[in-house]
Amino acid sequence: MQNGPCLYPGFETHDIQTGPGVRIRVRTGGQGAPLLLLHGHPQTHAMWHKVAPALAGRFALVLADLRGYGDSSRPPGDADHGNYSKRVMARDMLQVMQALGHASFHVLAHDRGARVAHRLALDHPQAVRRLALLDIAPTLAMYEQTGEAFARAYWHWFFLIQPAPLPERLIEADPAAYVRDVMGRRSAGLAPFAPAALAEYERALALPGTAHGICEDYRASAGIDLDHDRADRAGGVRLRMPLLALWGRDGVVQRCFDPLSEWRRVAEDVRGGPLPCGHYIAEEAPEALLAEVLAFFPRD
Repeated sequence: MQNGPCLYPGFETHDIQTGPGVRIRVRTGGQGAPLLLLHGHPQTHAMWHKVAPALAGRFALVLADLRGYGDSSRPPGDADHGNYSKRVMARDMLQVMQALGHASFHVLAHDRGARVAHRLALDHPQAVRRLALLDIAPTLAMYEQTGEAFARAYWHWFFLIQPAPLPERLIEADPAAYVRDVMGRRSAGLAPFAPAALAEYERALALPGTAHGICEDYRASAGIDLDHDRADRAGGVRLRMPLLALWGRDGVVQRCFDPLSEWRRVAEDVRGGPLPCGHYIAEEAPEALLAEVLAFFPRD
């Protein structure tokens, strides 16, 4: 099934093999410098539908579903959750872009996808020209600075990492309710989400294995991903390419962290600031986001 066909008229659909039994669902469209777009939780690449038409006039867009999400493969987790590490998920995206003929490219990513993008840029700096990350601070910083306000607001971080199959079973009992509760309890409620996009998120989460894939993504972030981040910190590994960090003025990242300061601890060339919205920037404030990213990413 092609997910969200009405959201991307004229785009092509691809399934790209990135490993044994793993394929990544991708939509492509537009012309210009290659730009990879990565979504967040509990969403799919459908989240970019409000900004993709304008971006396609200037960039060759690649919109991917992360492994475990959407119509990409949902492999079972392993003991250390390593096959959902951001290192492995980043390698998926590098292979996708190489398969499409893009040796180097820009990246625009939100939430979970932004964590994958961060690792992609660390592990493969020759591939990432410029990096724009939406509504996150570095994962290690967020865990190390967790306090009561953050834990209450981002309760799902601590729910999803519980041992299988508890969170999977609870999500699978009513996937649509999980989507609506998690997304609807943010600052803007459900109002920003187009019915077709919301239906797509609900459809994807109901697919067998998706709940497990999402939980494994979070379990990896609370374990093996932190090991990788600590190794980078100890080794002085930093992002060298230009980084644009944007976050929602009304969101939890704004309230609980200092995003620019945290990104400057791990990157050399950082700019950005808050936008007039909450967490789901591309759907809450698409025009404000477009103004920032069109100014940041060069045409070629």
